[in-house]
Amino acid sequence: MRLTTKNIAVKEALTRELKGAGIKFEMKSRPSYEAFVGYFVEGTLDEIGTILKALDGVDSAALMEGYNSFKESLYHILEHLKEGADFGELLNEAPWVADIVDQLFRGGVIESEGEHLKLREGADVAGVRFQFKFPFELVTDPEKLPETVKQFVFTDLVVEYEFEILELDIGRINSLGSIAGKYFPEDYVLKVYFALIGRAILASEVLNALGAGKVDLEGLEKSFLRAMPLEIPTEKGSLVVHATKESMDELLRFLEKEGYVDIKAGKVRKLRDL
Repeated sequence: MRLTTKNIAVKEALTRELKGAGIKFEMKSRPSYEAFVGYFVEGTLDEIGTILKALDGVDSAALMEGYNSFKESLYHILEHLKEGADFGELLNEAPWVADIVDQLFRGGVIESEGEHLKLREGADVAGVRFQFKFPFELVTDPEKLPETVKQFVFTDLVVEYEFEILELDIGRINSLGSIAGKYFPEDYVLKVYFALIGRAILASEVLNALGAGKVDLEGLEKSFLRAMPLEIPTEKGSLVVHATKESMDELLRFLEKEGYVDIKAGKVRKLRDL
C-alpha cells in the first residue's frame, strides 16, 4: 500500500507530516519520466486565440477550454509576479507554473534576483509570444491542420518517490488519510486508505487466531482463504476484504518483518499484538 509522487515539494512535505504523525513508512526513489505528445501554436495571446478558433479537424470546445484555462493560469501567475514571489513558492501551486514562468522569462518580462522573481515595470505581456500546447487526442483529423500548428513532444526525466506505508494502527491510518488528502486526488487517497484499513483488519484477525501457541502455517492460510471474502459492517455500510494465497503470504511476511510473528519450519507463532 503506497503513495507515489514525482513532485519533490510534495515528497518533502509528506515526509515531514508522516514523521510528525508517527506513521510508519519507507520512502524509495526510482528513475521515472513525464511525457507530453501533442501540438503547439505560437504567437501573442490574441494571435493564438485567432488561430485556434479557425482550426478544423479538432475538438474545438475542448481546445478553447484548454486555451482559456491557460490564460487564466497565466494571469494568476502574473498577479503574484506584480508583487514579486520566490520561484519555489510558485512551483508549489501547480506543475504548470514552471512552463509559464519559463515562457515569461523568454518573453523578457520577468526580472530575477536569485530565486526571487518580479514582473518588469511597464512590461507589456500582450506583446509576448507564447507557445500554447495541447495533446494529440484533441486532433480528430491531422491532415486538416495548417502549418501554424507544430508537433510537440516533451520528455522530462524525473525521480519518482514511493512511500510504502507500513502502518497497522487504525488511528494512524485515519491520520494518513487526512494528510494524504492535501497532496493527492480524493479517489487515489480513498483506495490507498481502504487498502490499509483492510490489511490492518486482516492482520488483526490473523493475530487473534494465533493465540499463544504455534500454529501450522498452511492450515492457518487455508482457513482464512476459505472464509474469504471477509465482510466487516461499519456505520456507513460494509467493508469487504478479499485476499489470495499470494497476498496472505505477503501479509504474513510483513507481520514477520514488523516483529508481530515468528515463522519457522512451517509453523507460525505470535510475538505481540497490534
